[in-house]
Amino acid sequence: MNTAPPDSRRDHQIAALAAIAIGIQVLEAAIPGPVPGVKPGLANIVTLVTLLTLGWRAAVAVTLLRVVGSSLLLGTLLSPAFWLSLTGALAALAALALLAPFAPRHVGATGLAIAAGMAHVSGQFLLAWLLIIPHPGLPVLLPPLWLAALIAGATTGILTAHVLADRRIQRHLPHARTPGPA
Repeated sequence: MNTAPPDSRRDHQIAALAAIAIGIQVLEAAIPGPVPGVKPGLANIVTLVTLLTLGWRAAVAVTLLRVVGSSLLLGTLLSPAFWLSLTGALAALAALALLAPFAPRHVGATGLAIAAGMAHVSGQFLLAWLLIIPHPGLPVLLPPLWLAALIAGATTGILTAHVLADRRIQRHLPHARTPGPA
């Protein structure tokens, strides 16, 4: 029997989800991609699971812990890569904040993931263009980056829906809400 207070149990869930997200992000960083900096964002599955089961504030905590924790492990804390990651994460969280009231009834995991992915790429692009590489030709890269975000978002959304539908996961998250239409 679990005698921990509800807040303590929730904190443990957030810590466990953040640890899983950090592990996924560190593993993903080790996999070479077809284009530098373009990754599938599989750690965002954990953010979406957190959002749909524990709420937006818990998703913010998991995301910020993931960004800081993974940057510490990868040695990128306070580097341009860290600021790009943080900016993308904050933009994605802003998109999720706008859509969270409609989830899961009107916006499912896939819709949330696509919106978050598009916001993530847009936020990173703006930071890179305004502060890191202020080159007038840089906007040419935006459409392919948005396409990559669309594909990655759809993939992570579909995987999130499958994770949430798994009874083994539902057993650990008793307040899980079934994702609505994609």
